[in-house]
Amino acid sequence: MKTTVTTSVGGKQITIETGRMAKQADGSVLVSSGNNMVIVTAVSSKKQSELDFFPLTVEYIEKYYATGKIPGGYFKREAKPTNDAVLIARLIDRPIRPSFPEGYRYETQVVATVLSADGSFPLEILASLGASAALHVSDIPFNGPTAAVQIARVDGQFIANPTPQQLEKSDMDMIVAGTRNGLLMVEGETKFITEADALAALKFGHNALMPLLNAQDELREKTGSVAKRVFTPPSIDAEFKASAEAFLQPKIAAALAIKEKQDRYAAANTAAAEAEKTLLASITDKDLLKQRKKDLNTIVEDLKYKEARAMILDRKVRIDGRNTTTVRPVANEVGILPRAHGSGLFTRGETQVLGTVTLGTGDDEQMVDSLLGVQKRKFMLHYNFPPYSVGEVGRMSGTSRREIGHGNLAERALKAVLPDHEKFPYTIRIVSEVLESNGSSSMGTVCSGLMALLDAGVPVKGNVAGVAMGLIKEGDRVAVLTDILGDEDHLGDMDFKVAGTAQGITAVQMDIKIDSVSFEVMEQALSQAKDGRIHILNEMEKVMKTPRGQISEFAPRIETIKIRPDKIREVIGSGGKVIRGITEATGVKIEIEDDGTIHIASADPEATKKAIGMINDIVAEAEVGKTYKGRVVKIAEFGAFVEILPNTQGLLHISEISNERVRAVTDVLKEGETIDVKVLEVDRAGRVKLSRKALLQQQQ
Repeated sequence: MKTTVTTSVGGKQITIETGRMAKQADGSVLVSSGNNMVIVTAVSSKKQSELDFFPLTVEYIEKYYATGKIPGGYFKREAKPTNDAVLIARLIDRPIRPSFPEGYRYETQVVATVLSADGSFPLEILASLGASAALHVSDIPFNGPTAAVQIARVDGQFIANPTPQQLEKSDMDMIVAGTRNGLLMVEGETKFITEADALAALKFGHNALMPLLNAQDELREKTGSVAKRVFTPPSIDAEFKASAEAFLQPKIAAALAIKEKQDRYAAANTAAAEAEKTLLASITDKDLLKQRKKDLNTIVEDLKYKEARAMILDRKVRIDGRNTTTVRPVANEVGILPRAHGSGLFTRGETQVLGTVTLGTGDDEQMVDSLLGVQKRKFMLHYNFPPYSVGEVGRMSGTSRREIGHGNLAERALKAVLPDHEKFPYTIRIVSEVLESNGSSSMGTVCSGLMALLDAGVPVKGNVAGVAMGLIKEGDRVAVLTDILGDEDHLGDMDFKVAGTAQGITAVQMDIKIDSVSFEVMEQALSQAKDGRIHILNEMEKVMKTPRGQISEFAPRIETIKIRPDKIREVIGSGGKVIRGITEATGVKIEIEDDGTIHIASADPEATKKAIGMINDIVAEAEVGKTYKGRVVKIAEFGAFVEILPNTQGLLHISEISNERVRAVTDVLKEGETIDVKVLEVDRAGRVKLSRKALLQQQQ
């Protein structure tokens, strides 16, 4: 039976419907706003997985029929998810994942499929809402509902779920998600806003979630409040747990006192191996032995969790010996790759990232065939996280979802300081190679990327750095951590990344692993993040503070000239003949924009100069009183037509050929002959009147 609820956020109506489509799924809803529709389904296996983590997968599927388009490519059908689809799937995943019961190990899949879209409403908001609603009305254990909202600010006023036109005028684009108790996720980019503005945006976003949460509760009530499956978290035999904890606790505590990551991990692994040898030696039953090994792994992780948190809250010392506000030692190098257009090596503790910059022309722009049309990307950041960066062996195949997500965050952080394309008409690609990782390689990517931009001579608007903040919370006891380790991320309650300049924030990302965090804690985290960011910026600027005075000798030089738009066709020529001739003669790359802006790119300055000269000759217009060396192209009884400029001819009347009377033009001139002529007049129709006689008189 079809059931529908309707609510409104930001003046836009949103409808959630269930009971009509995909009824064999455990939960399914159709979420719509105007012409935008997303169907979201949720299914959870009835059989528990053997995996030691929650096997949740989220898929966001873009269907081109949703916008009345046929996909491009040879096969003419949707293929692998686009980067945007991967990023939206991550946005859906992050707030719902911590909302499942602790210890839930049943394979669960959420699928959001775009059915209709016109670009007027953020589809990721409908999809996130639908994921929570599908889980909420199902029998799947879920501590929801959750919801998400997009935030913009135009002329000082916050807007929920803005239109694309409003986003263009906004100084922020943030998505927040959470429950009634607080926020669970933040993701966004901003234009140098203050920490106070960021906090105000988060508060506004949380308030905007309430109608969406109320609508889901109403929908569940209308559908009969289906009973949730009975789920009992797995337990460990109390006697075995006690003996294992007694054996392991001092060893794990000693391991966590080791500052170096690999040595710390080795000590913890040794402790686990000793416990297995001591406590499991007498077990002969294979099934029981398998279960006890699994229990032992759980106990080790629980002890790590408790001991690390106790160190911070009770003894005020972190795993590597720092206090809560200290940033690990920072080191920077630039110009270490001779052929790259720019390079920077950023090291912070045991996290090290190599950033490179390549400058290209308009031909290097990325063309993306997206759901709402073709997009051109003049700036790209690609993040690579190989397994050796954490001392592991692993498959190196395609780009992972994590790599896409981390790269997107760093790209948004740096995008705000890139020069305007009109002033610096290059396509820019940054590649981040994570060489070592022990905490926030994405913020390391921001720092190494900025150093590479400076080394490449890119005139950035400001210097950017980033830092990751963490949280340990037990009851009323709270510790906010600056520059977290990988272990502190894993064992903590929050991962809050903030990037920006000394003047303001350019990008934020936050994930909360507990029920909620107060805005007072967020305010403290933002304040500490600013201090950490400024410290890192100061360390970076000791090595390089301003861009190099010129770009790399291996980068293309781009010169920009402007012509009248009606002259573009003359530069291109019939079938591209003229522009092809220029590129073949000089070896340059030429990009022409509709407004008459022409970018000429080459690593050879002389070739660029020659090409500019050829273009100027093509578009040049005859000037009255100026002398030109022209070629006779046609002879008539009344005079000769002389080409004085490419595509520009003038009439040399028979009376203007010589000081003496000329009986026949051919007595004096021949076709193909080169002569000097003076422009006497250019009429309104653009016809040029020439004289040879005037020059002869001057010579007398």
